[in-house]
Amino acid sequence: MTFNNLMVTGGCGFIGSNFIRYLLGEEDFQGRIINVDKLTYAGNPENLSGVEEAYPGRYFFERADVCDAERMKEIFARYDVDAVCHFAAESHVDRSIRRPEGFIYSNIFGTFNLLEIARHRGDAFKLFHHVSTDEVYGSLGPEGLFTEETPYRPNSPYSASKAASDHLVRAYHETYGLPTTLSNCSNNYGPYQFPEKLLPLMILNASEGKTLPVYGDGRNVRDWLYVTDHCEAIWTIMKRGRRGETYNVGGASEMENIVIVEMICDLLDELMPLEGGAKRRSLITFVKDRPGHDRRYAIDFSKINRELGWSPKESFATGLRKTVDWYLKNRPWADRIRSGEYRRWMEEHYGG
Repeated sequence: MTFNNLMVTGGCGFIGSNFIRYLLGEEDFQGRIINVDKLTYAGNPENLSGVEEAYPGRYFFERADVCDAERMKEIFARYDVDAVCHFAAESHVDRSIRRPEGFIYSNIFGTFNLLEIARHRGDAFKLFHHVSTDEVYGSLGPEGLFTEETPYRPNSPYSASKAASDHLVRAYHETYGLPTTLSNCSNNYGPYQFPEKLLPLMILNASEGKTLPVYGDGRNVRDWLYVTDHCEAIWTIMKRGRRGETYNVGGASEMENIVIVEMICDLLDELMPLEGGAKRRSLITFVKDRPGHDRRYAIDFSKINRELGWSPKESFATGLRKTVDWYLKNRPWADRIRSGEYRRWMEEHYGG
């Protein structure tokens, strides 16, 4: 399927900016991308520095809130939008626990607005792809995997808001015949990730010899997916996925949090040893666990592999090394982000 004018919401965020860079480099996409982003704390236009110049006439940025229905209608009409890839969401679990109202408004009402506008475009509209999370499924025991048939059991305000938006997308396909696809992914990592997330936080703190705060006993398990692999999966679903279907996207990389932190420590000890030969594992400090912290997530991505032929290219070891290298080479980017609101939040949450 050909998309001429693709709206990417939240395109200045971590996954959204990687997706825009990925897609504009793909030979089988020759259309325009309209990036709509409110530029909240995690949205950074610098993530797409140079893109407009590299792809003249194919990339456009609109600072707008998906919750502003009138503004979104105007953007849809002006660019003749025929497809949406919807990333825009408040996405940090800790923030959702402390201030849930913004998550409910942005993630549910914002998705509703976009679906309403898309359905009223009729046959001119080709696809609404919704990017979601494995957190909607709740927590796994020591065995088993999340599949597309796993019942939803969200355990945080963030995951509950994403579950609600998933249900809206499905309902608009079933009720109105809106062409939709939906993907639930495992934890992403890679370039341009906001520094309060686990991997960039640990990479930056460890590189500076700072404390490495780990929740609880550090044995919480996540499946990790390199962001470029995720971008390829999304584009594969958009092109060839069955309309109305959900596809789970995983990285085949289940890891305990503490193991990840130790791998980061060892890798940085190799790349930039501390004075006196000190080991960065000594910087690890266990802090009080957060409420509703799911113990284990793990994704079964056999459906997308079987139907669409997708599987991740990066192992966790290769992806982690690429990620560490990127953050070490892009310290000015990280330093600018870690000032201001982010710094105040960190000082309040971790005591500086």
